[in-house]
Amino acid sequence: MEPDVTALAGVVVPYVAAAAGAYGAGVVARVQEVAADATVGLGGRLLRRLLGREESAPMVEAAVMDVAEDPADEDRLAALRLQIRKAVVADARLAAELSQLLVSAGVTVTASGERSVAGQTIIGVVVTGDGGQVTR
Repeated sequence: MEPDVTALAGVVVPYVAAAAGAYGAGVVARVQEVAADATVGLGGRLLRRLLGREESAPMVEAAVMDVAEDPADEDRLAALRLQIRKAVVADARLAAELSQLLVSAGVTVTASGERSVAGQTIIGVVVTGDGGQVTR
């Protein structure tokens, strides 16, 4: 089952925002360096992978630079989340790689809301709670 891209983007944003907040306008250049802080380090690894997708890299980079200017601005964070979501919707392999980076770091993705299902490996039938089912 493909990861819930909205939930995935929501989990990725705080890490990328932490990297942007820590490094400021130099964030894109700095993600190549080793960070001492685990959150910033994970954010850098996630961002490095996001920037590796040529089709979406310019939009992600622009959104990250906006977050670097004001990491607490909810509108800037939402714009970053949207660009990450667009990138992972367009590239299932990227979504899987980001999910694996998060899992390797011990981060879990929780999907919530109507018919939401999140799982690393689902084999069988998942009952969604509203009478619906997802079969894998």
